[in-house]
Amino acid sequence: MSQHLLVVDDEPDLLELVRVNLANAGFAVTTAATGREALASVRRERPDLVVLDLMLPDMAGTEVCRELRADASTARLPIIMLTARSDEVDRVVGFELGADDYVTKPFSPRELVLRVRAVLRRLAADGDASDTLAKNDLRLDTARHRCFVAEEEVDLTAKEFELLAHLMSRPGRALTRDQLLDAVWGAEVSVTTRTIDTHLKRLREKLGSAGDLIETVRGIGYRFAE
Repeated sequence: MSQHLLVVDDEPDLLELVRVNLANAGFAVTTAATGREALASVRRERPDLVVLDLMLPDMAGTEVCRELRADASTARLPIIMLTARSDEVDRVVGFELGADDYVTKPFSPRELVLRVRAVLRRLAADGDASDTLAKNDLRLDTARHRCFVAEEEVDLTAKEFELLAHLMSRPGRALTRDQLLDAVWGAEVSVTTRTIDTHLKRLREKLGSAGDLIETVRGIGYRFAE
């Protein structure tokens, strides 16, 4: 069965161009022109991935992303953001909200198809891993996208969760910031390594005493305690 994509953009010509190219690549494609229409479509026909424009007439794409991430049933839904903006601040905001990738207009339809396939492939590989990662009082339920410290649930963003899962699945291994960026944001994403430091600082704070399990390897990057 074809994987189902939802494409959200208020430019009719672009929307049709993206729809046709993704359909030709073998995907089943639904479209929406507003944020509210997109949210209703997601709840009605749960897609495998959303291609989401940042600038929509009724609400910002970042707000659509925030609502999807706040709902447990769509918290792990893959999202690729489309936007005419090229400023790094916009990219960082999108990623902090949990976007899986970011494509700046103008773009080639072939590039978007490749990005969609890469995100779906990466998440499928993550899904093949064990459903539970645990160390001392810290437990990560990867299937349900839930984190617990001493059986108290900790609310993590999508990227915080992915970072923690990537580190926990490689205990004792020192990972550079670039390796973490590639693994969680993708090799083609243009964000700085400072993004890793910001996310891990916030992640440690949320984990409390369990945050000490994430060790800083001076001059290299980070490591999860062995």
